[in-house]
Amino acid sequence: MSSQWHTSWNAPRILISGSVAYDTILVFEGHFKDHILADKVHMINVAFLAPRLERNYGGTAANIAYSLAGLGAHPAVLAAVGRDGDDQINRMKRIGVDVSGVMRIEELWTAQAFITTDLDDNQITAFHPGAMDRAHEVRVAGHLPAALGIISPNGRQAMIDHAESFRVNDVPFVFDPGQALPMFDGDALRGMMEGAVAVTVNDYECSMITQKTGLEESELARLVNALIVTRGGEGCTVWVDGEPHPIPAAAISHAVDPTGCGDAFRAGVLYGRSTGKDWVASARLGSVLGAMKIEHSGAQSHVVDRKVIAERYEAAYGDRPWPESEDALATDLDDHHHHHQWT
Repeated sequence: MSSQWHTSWNAPRILISGSVAYDTILVFEGHFKDHILADKVHMINVAFLAPRLERNYGGTAANIAYSLAGLGAHPAVLAAVGRDGDDQINRMKRIGVDVSGVMRIEELWTAQAFITTDLDDNQITAFHPGAMDRAHEVRVAGHLPAALGIISPNGRQAMIDHAESFRVNDVPFVFDPGQALPMFDGDALRGMMEGAVAVTVNDYECSMITQKTGLEESELARLVNALIVTRGGEGCTVWVDGEPHPIPAAAISHAVDPTGCGDAFRAGVLYGRSTGKDWVASARLGSVLGAMKIEHSGAQSHVVDRKVIAERYEAAYGDRPWPESEDALATDLDDHHHHHQWT
């Protein structure tokens, strides 16, 4: 398959430190509560028959790169995969992602999540980090220069090392701690934030950071140029220079699956900033990407079409994110479901 995602020649190069993973989703057509007995939780031994299984491409870096490539940026992933990662590498390459910073480790498996969901949308997840824990062996220095970077959930040492390399090499970066938050104490979080130009978190993660650091949301905002706190369907708050700017969520047709919405949002923010937009306009672009993602199952099966993005942005916020003449900078993959997931 030839790529129909075209990176424009002058596209901003964006370095993405994060995970590359597989998500295996199993649907149990019953209710966990009927099988887990409250007085027996100390000796659980249950089996759930799951007739439906989906195996999707995932991982924070791969998800962010997917939307950035569709927008026409030049994303480069800094990550590690295992012996089963060739498929991920080839697919990223096919859609225009620079994979020279993806290390393949033969003796390990690629990071993977096994998510079992019941009919109440309760989830039981097992996560195997695999090769991700050695992502710090990938060095930033070989992949410069870059207009912008992001530190997303990755191996703990990779997050620390890559953030320090970005700082030393004057690559402005966004800190996106996400699911990796429990690995850092308050001092470490504060140190990472002080090196970043911006922090992106959801409201739950923000409250975790305030607990760990002892700083209120408004005080956290003063550590960085921008603090972006997403609040699901309520939109997001963008703190710039200590002032909060509420941004309503872009409209959606129907919610299908929230998996990867945060990563699509971050891709929009990164693209906006790397093309000279302010933080508020960049977060609006992120909101549109997140809305498009939630309408599809899996983290990388939404079609990233610049014309549609521009139309939805204008409908939500009253102006266009770029001139009509730039709608065709990148085109989406046709027949995308056949390339983006297994069912």
